[in-house]
Amino acid sequence: MLVPLTREKFEQLVPLIATGSQYKYYWGKFSNFLQRLLISVVVAAIVLLVKVIFRLASGPVLFFLGLIGAFYWLWGPVLWASLRNIKCRRYKYSGFFRGRVLDWWITEELLGKQETVNNRGDLVIVENREKRLNLEVGDETGFTALFKAPLKVSHKMINRGQVAEMLVMSNYADLSTIEEITDIYIPSRNLWVSDYPFLRQDYFKEVSRRIRDDREERPRDRPRRRPPRERSREIERYYDEEEWG
Repeated sequence: MLVPLTREKFEQLVPLIATGSQYKYYWGKFSNFLQRLLISVVVAAIVLLVKVIFRLASGPVLFFLGLIGAFYWLWGPVLWASLRNIKCRRYKYSGFFRGRVLDWWITEELLGKQETVNNRGDLVIVENREKRLNLEVGDETGFTALFKAPLKVSHKMINRGQVAEMLVMSNYADLSTIEEITDIYIPSRNLWVSDYPFLRQDYFKEVSRRIRDDREERPRDRPRRRPPRERSREIERYYDEEEWG
């Protein structure tokens, strides 16, 4: 089932400014915080150095630039999450998709390699690998999408045949070609399969409930609008997060 959404609903589901969960995602690990802190120190030092070299008075503009740079460690996650939201919101049309889990399997993917030296002085290459969940969803029209996310313990609750919901995006008004998908929600388990939390989860659940209630109340003899039967290209999403060991 594919239900087109208005632009207003789409922008409510994918906010422009970073939410709390999106801020937490880009806050990252302690190493990410140290990296932002280092950038803040460097920017503040550059502003101070420019002031000393050119013997500038401490005007409001210079003070403002220094203040912004010094607190990059704090507002940086808001910037990067908002830019990612803007990239998602560039699509003109969106739709609410409800299908089922067709299949799932686990793979291990190579994220990168690192060269190090062991105790004997030998060069050792360490591979950074991550377990991922491959989730295939689809509906009766033949549409399928492949979603990849870091494996979590909660994914053990996923079974074939479960109802799966998500938001799809396209630049075509009839949604005949799906170009992007977001988090996948499994209502029976109240489970989200995602890495970056694109959606406002509370609002998405409300949209899901309203669409379900509307379909239940619709008269049986009323013709139903069916989504296009064209099969979209397979979509793959790659994410980085914690590993399910």
